[in-house]
Amino acid sequence: MVVLHPEQSQRQRRCTLAHELAHVKLGHTGSCGPVEDAQARDLAARWLIPIEALLDALRWTRDWEELADELWVDVATLQDRLDWLTDDEREQVVALNQEIERGA
Repeated sequence: MVVLHPEQSQRQRRCTLAHELAHVKLGHTGSCGPVEDAQARDLAARWLIPIEALLDALRWTRDWEELADELWVDVATLQDRLDWLTDDEREQVVALNQEIERGA
C-alpha cells in the first residue's frame, strides 16, 4: 500500500507515487537499502522525464525550479534524472548547450 502525505503538492505526489511504483516494478519487497532506493529513484525519474521533454525544457530555462515546474516534477526528481543520464543522453544535453551558446 502506498500512502501519500496530504500536504504534498500535486507534483510531489506524482513523484512519490512513481517512486513507489518503481519499487514494485523492480521487484523490491520489504525494506529497501540505498541501492534499491537509488534504482527506484532512477526508474521513476526516467518515467516522469523523458529525454525529449528534458531537452525541450532546457531550451528555454536553466533554472531548476522552472525546469521542475515545466516537467511537472519536484526538484529532487529532476536532480535524479540529470544525475543518471546515459552517455547518449548526456551527449544530447551537451550538444543542446553548445547550440544554445552559439545562438542557434
